[in-house]
Amino acid sequence: MSDRPLRPATRVVRAGAPPAETGQPFLAGPVLAAPFHLIGPSNASAYGYGRDANPTWTAYESALGSLEGGEAVLFSSGMAACAAILLHACRPGDVVVVPADGYPGVRQIAIEQLRPRGIEVRLVASDADAVRAALPGATLVWSETPSNPGLALLDVAQLAEQAHAAGAKLVVDNTIATPLCQRPLELGADLSVSSASKQLTGHSDLVLGYVATAAAGDAEALRDWRELTGAIAGPFETWLAHRSLASLDVRHERQCATALQIAEALAQRDDVHDVRYPGLSSHPGHELAARGFGGRYGSVLCFDLQSERRAQAFLGACEIVSEATSFGGVHSSAERRARWGSDDVSPGFIRFSAGLEDAGDLVADVLRALDASPS
Repeated sequence: MSDRPLRPATRVVRAGAPPAETGQPFLAGPVLAAPFHLIGPSNASAYGYGRDANPTWTAYESALGSLEGGEAVLFSSGMAACAAILLHACRPGDVVVVPADGYPGVRQIAIEQLRPRGIEVRLVASDADAVRAALPGATLVWSETPSNPGLALLDVAQLAEQAHAAGAKLVVDNTIATPLCQRPLELGADLSVSSASKQLTGHSDLVLGYVATAAAGDAEALRDWRELTGAIAGPFETWLAHRSLASLDVRHERQCATALQIAEALAQRDDVHDVRYPGLSSHPGHELAARGFGGRYGSVLCFDLQSERRAQAFLGACEIVSEATSFGGVHSSAERRARWGSDDVSPGFIRFSAGLEDAGDLVADVLRALDASPS
C-alpha cells in the first residue's frame, strides 16, 4: 500500500476493520461476554473479564484513534469520559480552568465535585484573552471549540502553547467539530474528548463517549479508571457505533452544507437575531475556522428569536424539524436552550441541528415556521 496518509473519508470506512480473510465479515459482530476463557496466569490473554476489556471495544477504539491521531479509550457516555478526566486527574491544590459557557455537565462536576475536594475552579468565557488571563498556576485547562451552545471558537494550537507554558495540560471537547474538522492532538492538546452519541454515531439511538490521547500513560490511566468505576460501553452499542462510523464523512458533508444554507437564509431576515455559524463570514472566529476546518463547519447553528413565546411558536410550527435536545443526528432538530436553565442565553435562543433531509425542504420549513410565528 502507498505510504500516502489516508484521507478522512477513507479512514472512517476502513478504520478498525480486521484484515481481509476469506469467509469472514468486513466487521466482526459484537462479542457478548462477561467472563472469557482464561487458562493459567491472569495476563495470559488481553480478555479475561468483560469489565476490563472486550474485542468489540478494541476495534472501535482503534477506529477512533485513527481518526483522532492518538489512542482512544471508550466510555459509556460523553459525561463518563469527562468525569474520567476531571475526577481522576485532579488533586487537592490543583487549579482547573473550565468554560463558563460550555457544556453544563462539565461545570457541574467542577463546582459540585472538584471544589469540595480543595481544587480551585476558574470559570471563564470561551474567549482567548479570558482563558489566557486564567492560566497562571493552572494545572488543567478544559476548552470547547466550537463551544456548546454559543459556538465560540478558540485557536487550539495557540491555547496549547500557552497552557503548556503555564505548566497545564489542555483538554479539548471536540464534539461539535468532530475529528473530520479538527484534530486537537495534532494541534498540541493533551486530551481530546467527545460525546460519540452525536455526530459520530449519527442516528440518535446510542449513548457513548471517548477520550483520545497521544500519551500511552494517559490512556492506561483512563482504562484503569474505566475498569475501576465500571463506566463501560455495551458491546452491542459499541458495534453499532463502529458500523455507523463508516457513513460519517458523507453524513457530515451533507449536514454541514445544509447548516450553512439555513444559516445564510436566517442571516437575511430582520426578525432573526444573532445568527451564529462558523461558516458565516459574520461569525466571530470565522477566519480561524476557515483556516482549520477544511471547508466544513459542523451541523450545529444557533439564532435568537428573543422571546420564549416566539421561540416555542416557531418550534411548534416546524413540520420536519423535531423539537429535541442533542445534535448531530440524521433527523433535523432544534430546541430553546433556556428551557434547561443551565446556559446563559436569552429566552428565545435556538440551537439547531441540521440533519439529512433535503436542504431546500429544510430551509422552506424553517422560513415558513418563522412566518407563522411573528415577533
